[in-house]
Amino acid sequence: MKTFSKTLGAAVFFVLLLIPTKNNAGDYSAAKAGYSLTSAVTTRGANASKAVALYDALKLKSMGLTKAAFEYAYKGYQYLQEKGMLARASVLTICDFSQSSRRKRLFVIDMDQQKVLINTYVAHGRRSGSEYARSFSNNPESHKSSLGFYKTESTYYGGHGLSLKIEGLERGFNDKADARNIVVHGSEYVGPDFIENNPFTGRSFGCPAVPANQVDDVINAIKDGSCLFIYHPTKRYLTHSKILNS
Repeated sequence: MKTFSKTLGAAVFFVLLLIPTKNNAGDYSAAKAGYSLTSAVTTRGANASKAVALYDALKLKSMGLTKAAFEYAYKGYQYLQEKGMLARASVLTICDFSQSSRRKRLFVIDMDQQKVLINTYVAHGRRSGSEYARSFSNNPESHKSSLGFYKTESTYYGGHGLSLKIEGLERGFNDKADARNIVVHGSEYVGPDFIENNPFTGRSFGCPAVPANQVDDVINAIKDGSCLFIYHPTKRYLTHSKILNS
């Protein structure tokens, strides 16, 4: 009985510590800081759980998308959506550059309908690697891919036909995309026909190029303000991205 009383008293004391109090200046004390932190942790936990549930519901594992790529993509997508930065918040596109370029590693997802609209091939920069992308850069003339979150913009017709401008949203990682002419475009060196006769997909100057016979479908599905995420488990990016670590 004495043990029970002591336990109950300790529990009551702990609860009282979580109740916000005010100091003479009218500001909440450290007790509120602890309470808010608990709430924030709960929110993050709920978002992570939702990401896992969506990953399973969309059957993305069977399609080859890594769970880590989707969880990071979902976290940044939620952040951009909450900031009102996405005109087309229903669409999330993920380039999973942790995978071989021989695989279909681009995923266009309708987040409202919870279905994968397109799953196809995508190229990385020629100096990022051969079959696998391993090195990334934001520098002009690097001919490397740039990691992070982008917002799709308007279309135009250029040397590769229909193309899509993308705005890099992460300073130091991809914000020079426009100056580098990094766009989504179609190419004959991307897709199953090319892979059949080559060891891996052809490479771009840094653009996420897609199969020429699918470029219209891809661009029309993601243009005009949707979220595009280029992923690779590069430690520097994952630990320094302000969007992922907000």
